[in-house]
Amino acid sequence: MAMEIEYYTDGSASPNPGPGGFAVIKDGRPYLYGGEAMSTNIRMEGLAILAALEDAGGQKCQIKTDSEFWINVLTKWAPTWQRNNWTKKGGIKNLDIVQKLYKIFQASNVKLVWVRGHVGTELNELADEWANKARRDKLRQTVKISEM
Repeated sequence: MAMEIEYYTDGSASPNPGPGGFAVIKDGRPYLYGGEAMSTNIRMEGLAILAALEDAGGQKCQIKTDSEFWINVLTKWAPTWQRNNWTKKGGIKNLDIVQKLYKIFQASNVKLVWVRGHVGTELNELADEWANKARRDKLRQTVKISEM
């Protein structure tokens, strides 16, 4: 039986909005990071989860994130938004990420797990560290850290 993959994800923008970075920790090691020139913390958190889901490719996995927002998007809000033709009063921010992420999430074998951020959880802190590094390094694409 194959072991379940464990990811930790995080995103960063400073100032918010401003230059953004995200990171994915896979099986305890820095694995992917990337960013955008102008972004938000929320957007970067979403891109981190997206990168992990794309990497998992349908394999059974857990994604641990400190973003309650994105867990709610994927498990509570997106089904309604999709039924309403991707509309809601006031509009849906980051719709490009929401739609892509929700489509992959629906076909995935993932368990989303919320972890409290910035309380010393080692791998969550590591994801935060690498998300900030991606932002500082001005990354504009996703890079496999193992290829550095």
